Amino acid sequence: QVQLVESGGGSVQPGGSVTLSCEASGLDYKTSYMAWFRQTPGKEREGVAAIELGAGVRVYGDIARGRATIARDSAKNTMYLQMNGLKPEDTAMYYCAAKDSPRARGSSILSASEYNYWGRGAQVTVSS
Repeated sequence: QVQLVESGGGSVQPGGSVTLSCEASGLDYKTSYMAWFRQTPGKEREGVAAIELGAGVRVYGDIARGRATIARDSAKNTMYLQMNGLKPEDTAMYYCAAKDSPRARGSSILSASEYNYWGRGAQVTVSS
C-alpha cells in the first residue's frame, strides 16, 4: 500500500524558512508526479509545487514561485519542499501527494484532483 508521511512542520517566524519532508513507501514505477499542496480552513486545497519523477521537471504555483524549491531524493524515497520568506498567510496544513493515474486532459498538474495518494499533512504556522 502507498503511504506518504510528512514531517518538518511547526512554527516559524515571518521571513523565516521551513523544509518539509515526505517519506514515501509503496510507490511503483507508474508514479509520475509528486507534489505539495496546502490548505487552510474554508479554502480548497491549492498546489504549491510538483515534480515529475522521470525528468525531474518542476512546476510551481504562483503562491510559491520564486521562494520555494521542490526536490526528491530517490535513494531515500523522500520528497522535500523548502520555502523561504514565509508570511503569515503561508500558515496552512501542507500535504504530500503522489500520482500514478493517467493525467486528465486539460487538467493542471497542480490540481488536487490529479493525485490519488495523499499524506495526512503537516501543519506550518507562521507567526511572531
